[in-house]
Amino acid sequence: MRVTRITALTALLAGVAVVAPGTSTATFGRSGFLRVTKECSGFTDQPGSHCTVVSANIPEIPAGAKIYYGQPAGIPGVGMDSNVVLDAGKGNKAVGRCTLDEATGVGICTFSDGTGRLAGFKARVDVSPPTDGVNWKWHGTYEFESVGISWPWPR
Repeated sequence: MRVTRITALTALLAGVAVVAPGTSTATFGRSGFLRVTKECSGFTDQPGSHCTVVSANIPEIPAGAKIYYGQPAGIPGVGMDSNVVLDAGKGNKAVGRCTLDEATGVGICTFSDGTGRLAGFKARVDVSPPTDGVNWKWHGTYEFESVGISWPWPR
């Protein structure tokens, strides 16, 4: 049987995934336990204030990433209920929502999607207040779902 260039090229293209710039297929379908430590000296209870990631157990959330809060703290009876953006730099962002109890500092954050290396990122984490006076903790689960990417994008 003779293999033509067209047959070889077709076989090669069938095994190649076309991925948007900044997106890694290696993350899709991955899931597990998420642990993040963050410090909040940049959080002022006002919209746009932030916390900074000190450490995380997945490479998509590096130390130095920022979590920006869209709403002010101080909602009576709740404490905080805010849209959040996890900004891991270079266009790698995830969107979500965090709610914290004002009396205990305990809460929950959920993330529903993202861009760049955080495309398809979903998470549900419990928030624990600092036991050392500085570092807050997120503990929960995460997954990277496959996202529908068409390339080239319509213009």
